[in-house]
Amino acid sequence: RQGSELAGWAMGRWTYEGIDLNHNFADLNTALWDAEDNDLVPHEFPNHYIPIPEYYTLANATVAPETRAVIAWMQRYPFVLSANLHGGELVVTYPFDMTRTYWKAQELTPTPDDGVFRWLATVYATANLAMASGERRRCHYDDFTRFGNIINGANWHTVPGSMNDFSYLHTNCFEITVELSCDKFPHASELPQEWENNRESLLLFMEQVHRGIKGVVRDSDTERGIPNAIISVDGINHDIRT
Repeated sequence: RQGSELAGWAMGRWTYEGIDLNHNFADLNTALWDAEDNDLVPHEFPNHYIPIPEYYTLANATVAPETRAVIAWMQRYPFVLSANLHGGELVVTYPFDMTRTYWKAQELTPTPDDGVFRWLATVYATANLAMASGERRRCHYDDFTRFGNIINGANWHTVPGSMNDFSYLHTNCFEITVELSCDKFPHASELPQEWENNRESLLLFMEQVHRGIKGVVRDSDTERGIPNAIISVDGINHDIRT
């Protein structure tokens, strides 16, 4: 009712219970970084599949039912690629979303898979008609065109408990955030153009599941597949599992 151009950043972010879903996932970053600082990774503390803290699982924890449902969904299906869609800006962000220096509002905080995340974000941004347009204007005060319309999430603004960081640290899934449009709540008449702006980007992004190494880890004697086999890559302090 206020008009799509007048809606603020916070409009539509909170649930009826007053929970901001954008910050509602378990903070696994702090536990990992504390363990790294104490040289516990990966022998005493894992660098992937980090368990959810006990406090987060309590019945009285401030966790929205929507968040619990999404976590259960992620644990049930072994997703490897994901994007969550936001509005109000034109940029693609990639993990980490939370700054490693806890008191900093902005800080470059890359993951061990920074090259992959930058590639995924670039694939989306370069195919997005609005982001790639020569007439591209700033949405607000940030000029993301200088960075190819991608940015490390924490280097934009810190988001503890983001879905991107949770996906990366608790599952095999590599997830990015796509800020689809300067207009957080486009008018109905504008939706067809918004779809055209993002259609090819969505298709190209999904196709990225075919990059990298694929296969089945098998028992050499029985030839049967081995579930939960840990795969490590030299120089990348983040393992994945079959």
